[in-house]
Amino acid sequence: MSLLPPNRDGSGTTPVSPDEERFLIPSVATLAELNLIERENILDARRWLFAPRRKLTSTDLLDHLFVRDLHRRMFRHVWRWAGKLRDCELNLGVPPHEVETRLYSLLDDTKAWITYGTFPPDEICIRLHHGLVAIHPWRNGNGRHARLLADRLATALARPPFTWGGGAELTARTDTREIYLTALRTADAGNFQPLLTFARS
Repeated sequence: MSLLPPNRDGSGTTPVSPDEERFLIPSVATLAELNLIERENILDARRWLFAPRRKLTSTDLLDHLFVRDLHRRMFRHVWRWAGKLRDCELNLGVPPHEVETRLYSLLDDTKAWITYGTFPPDEICIRLHHGLVAIHPWRNGNGRHARLLADRLATALARPPFTWGGGAELTARTDTREIYLTALRTADAGNFQPLLTFARS
């Protein structure tokens, strides 16, 4: 039996098939161990991203090569596909052949929103986050990557990082995660207020 059974419970996470295990870099015996290794890798990436000496502008953050590099840094010690755009179908996101074009378009839109002040800074970050989740550019780690990039863009726009529901673990099946997923679905219909409220709660 695979240590990473496919997720078919509607929890909003990307399924990890038994075949995906061949892309694991370390030797992992349990799902808990995988989660721990991923968490440590992401914390390293966060420290790198928010290092005081690293002066990043919104233009830097919204460069497609930087966006890919951030994902690579978040998962490079765990998955061989870290930082590589998705080339397979998932239960979420756009078809694989649309990923690159949609990603470029989202990043360009976000730059324009900043340049022209189309939305307040928080909403710009939340719209970027939502757009990334909707595209699902990566095989896995999409929500975590989108939240981290939104946090760093917020600071580049002179806003504090988001709290995302008070810092609850959004990868676990909790009430907080369900509120987050509901807010994302509401944003799908064009109403971003619940997601904004959640991100700052």
